[in-house]
Amino acid sequence: MFAVSRLSPMLVLSLVTVIWAFSFSLIGVYLSGEVDSYLAVFIRVFLALLVLLPFFRPRQIPARALLALTAIGAVQVGVTYQFLYHAFAYLSVPEVLLFTIFTPLWITLIDEVLLGRRHLPIRWWLGSALAVVGAAIIRYQHISADVLTGFLLIQAANLCFALGQVAYKRLPINKPQQQFNTFACFFLGATLVSGVGCVLFADWQLVPDSMLEWAVLIWLGLGASGLGYLCWAMASKCVNTGQLATMNNLLIPVGLLVNVLFWSHSADVVRLIAGGAVIAVSVWVCRPRRKPRATRDLE
Repeated sequence: MFAVSRLSPMLVLSLVTVIWAFSFSLIGVYLSGEVDSYLAVFIRVFLALLVLLPFFRPRQIPARALLALTAIGAVQVGVTYQFLYHAFAYLSVPEVLLFTIFTPLWITLIDEVLLGRRHLPIRWWLGSALAVVGAAIIRYQHISADVLTGFLLIQAANLCFALGQVAYKRLPINKPQQQFNTFACFFLGATLVSGVGCVLFADWQLVPDSMLEWAVLIWLGLGASGLGYLCWAMASKCVNTGQLATMNNLLIPVGLLVNVLFWSHSADVVRLIAGGAVIAVSVWVCRPRRKPRATRDLE
């Protein structure tokens, strides 16, 4: 895990994006409609908690920071997944990917307005807007009749996911060793929220009942969640808000590419390339710039 901390943070974010790109298709193809969404979320985050719990070493970390980390996990994963999994009942995988295009703007808005950082560099706003445009180029098309319900669910998920990312970036747990040894709290919060949802609302007739469904859930819990979220969180500490925001939309072209290559779904290659290029430009726009030491206050 500490070898990961020595890699380029943008490379780590890109690798995690590839891992997460498979998650959308796996959920949409194998779990949606077959496994109750509350159960699926709980199993996924509980497995992630189990894999990180043996490494939990809270020494020298203030209890307040650990409590904040637990709350961040509750929102960024626990609440986000409740909205996301339900959205698959109304939307196809490409439609879900389409409606995530506003995440970069949510991240930038939260960092500037809700958490008190004023006057973000205009290029961060420009990069976030370009990321939305690039994603829209890829996925703008006719969508289903359940669009409004699905759209609102995904925007709620986007907002929670963005809030968690910005809050974690500002959390005073910065050293890789500290993050690795405390990240179990992140999934503790997610497990508590999803556990309550499971007890109150789960349909126990839709439990995973095949080896394939369990294999997908185990991969989502151990790989996409346990490993993926930890790596993403650690890398997010080393990039600026603009880079973090725009990297969220890289998931759209990668997710569609996975959907095409592995599940034989059709895609407009020209639009995929064009939109991907715009997203790449948005990441470039948000790159750190060298400044005199006295003015390095936002990078």
